[in-house]
Amino acid sequence: MGLFERMKQLVLQLQAHPTFAKVWHWVKLIAITGGAQAVVQATGLLSGILIIRLLPVEEYALYTLANTMLGTMTVLADGGISAGVMAEGGKVWRDKEKLGIVIATGLDLRRKFAIGSLLVSIPILVYLLQNHGASGLMTLLIIASLIPAFFAALSDSLLQVAPKLHQEIVPLQKNQMTVSVIRLLLSGLTLFIFPWTFVALLANGIPRVYGNIQLRKINEGFIENTESPSIEIKKEILKIVYRVLPGAIYYCLSGQIIVWLLSIFGTTVAIAQIGALGRVTMLLNVFSILAATIITPHFARITSNVQAFFFKTTGVTSIFVIIIVYLCSVFSNEILYLLGEQYKNLNYELVLIILGGGVNFMAGFSFGLSSSRGWVIKPVISISTSLLSILVGIFLFDNSTLIGVLYFNLLLSGTQYLLNTFYCYYKTRSFAT
Repeated sequence: MGLFERMKQLVLQLQAHPTFAKVWHWVKLIAITGGAQAVVQATGLLSGILIIRLLPVEEYALYTLANTMLGTMTVLADGGISAGVMAEGGKVWRDKEKLGIVIATGLDLRRKFAIGSLLVSIPILVYLLQNHGASGLMTLLIIASLIPAFFAALSDSLLQVAPKLHQEIVPLQKNQMTVSVIRLLLSGLTLFIFPWTFVALLANGIPRVYGNIQLRKINEGFIENTESPSIEIKKEILKIVYRVLPGAIYYCLSGQIIVWLLSIFGTTVAIAQIGALGRVTMLLNVFSILAATIITPHFARITSNVQAFFFKTTGVTSIFVIIIVYLCSVFSNEILYLLGEQYKNLNYELVLIILGGGVNFMAGFSFGLSSSRGWVIKPVISISTSLLSILVGIFLFDNSTLIGVLYFNLLLSGTQYLLNTFYCYYKTRSFAT
């Protein structure tokens, strides 16, 4: 038998091995998702750099405040609903009708939560914008420009549940790439002529509305469309919401605490600096999307080797974060050059924010794994632990300075990481054998 025949036989034997199919499935998923996310994050980073360079520092500070509040509004409007939908959907993902009812129930709940989110968030945003120099007209335009992105965000994550559970990743990736390219084009075409905050926000929001429409079309292949939410499923989702919501409210304060602290105690320039440096943490979004698209839905479905899967995935994500932090420290001058002249000499601050973002990503990853199975830490434990770390940070660091709030952020992220990771490990112990 010749060398070619022996190699061919070896390949056929390898393909016939049951482990090969599993490994090859994961390789394809990661390659598709990772490749698509490389495009998405590259265009997103280009859009971010374009906005940073074209907006004056004062306008970019307002943009940072508005974007931060958009994240807060979205978290409050969710309140744990997406985790509940993923957990309930994981039980019936093979049944199109039942999965459709789960998603319809989640969408109904989220619309109701959105009203409360707006009532809480908008007055705070008005105060912060005017505190940093926005006129009445500009404040009104900024708030109006947030509406498209907010309403798209209400259903985005829920409409991704069915394709994720079926591991049909390609349509989701194509949609994300299209949205990111449209955002880049809109930002480039508009900000050169109109370098204003509300224009940048509209350039971000309009593509998300288009992407939301496409998500609804993607869902048609996985669910039976229904407008009738289920009372029983609503009760099950709300059980998770009741446990997640207090933490979500706390997250709204602590998750972006460095921006909130600077918006109250710091300067407009410091807000712009933290917003610009925060753009670099988009490098971690590739891993966040990989986790949310591939790893978390798989973790929600598996019934064996749960603890081993947890150890493997948390170990791999930790290694990736270390590599990202190291590369950013080595190439900090080049990264700051891309951000623009007004953000130079922030090398140490850049490393601190990337490190904090990395630790925060790992904390969110552990939380995503546990919540996908309906495991949620009791709010009294998670919030009291976090409040203790906040009190320690207030006394330890000068929170009117950029470096001070970055140290503060690192302390909070580290606390959440330890808490979420140990809790997820504790819950997987019953699956160890």
